[in-house]
Amino acid sequence: MTEPEKSAVRLELEEANAYDQYLLHSSMEISAVLRNAMKRGCMVTVYFDMGRAFFLTSLLEVTAKGIVLDYGSDENINRQALQAHRLICTMNVDRVKVQFGVPGVRLVQFDGRPAFAGALPEQLLRLQRREYFRVSTPIVKPLYCELPMPASEDEETTLQLPLLDISAGGLALMVATRQARLFVHNQIFNNCLLPLPDEPNMRLSLRICNLFEVSNRAGNRYARVGCEYLELAGTPLNHIQRYIIHLERERKARENGLE
Repeated sequence: MTEPEKSAVRLELEEANAYDQYLLHSSMEISAVLRNAMKRGCMVTVYFDMGRAFFLTSLLEVTAKGIVLDYGSDENINRQALQAHRLICTMNVDRVKVQFGVPGVRLVQFDGRPAFAGALPEQLLRLQRREYFRVSTPIVKPLYCELPMPASEDEETTLQLPLLDISAGGLALMVATRQARLFVHNQIFNNCLLPLPDEPNMRLSLRICNLFEVSNRAGNRYARVGCEYLELAGTPLNHIQRYIIHLERERKARENGLE
């Protein structure tokens, strides 16, 4: 892929040769993964135009012949999606990153409302590598990552941004929509401060992998900024892995009614 053709966001499905061991080709296996995602109500982000355009949706139906996706909220984006020759869907199913391609969609009626219909994917990527095991961080007492900002870009010299989730490979930050302009794909932030409970404060470098606008259940919109660590290993990585284990134990305890 030449430099001008690179996607605006990193989509591992476009690097299938590097992730061949994580690809499913069986239509039965692919259908099973998609039906599980539909049953769980997983949110699906659909990218097209080399990742420069996207919309949020969910699976409405999965059959041996194809899939049906919910219609988007932006009519302009919907029209563009109907004209796209290829769309890539990405989601998290049981804490596993899933991606699949759809060679175009068409407008249909599903339960009396508009929807997108497409063919069943011929292949599906399930990334189960350890660094993609992400856990959500606390909402009541959020963690904040401090990013140094160029003085010319903003009045604040640093931004304290709440964490949405964390993994051994990276983290996601919540950014106010008015501040989203300060972040671009592949931008690097050095000397970021990440304080974790019961762990020493860490200084690390982050690279911006993706950025898109989302809304929470209350309808409030914000930008989700996905970052990867640069050259993070040894003791700092151990601190992060220990914190991930701690969060996962708390989650399981809540599910089992022990808290």
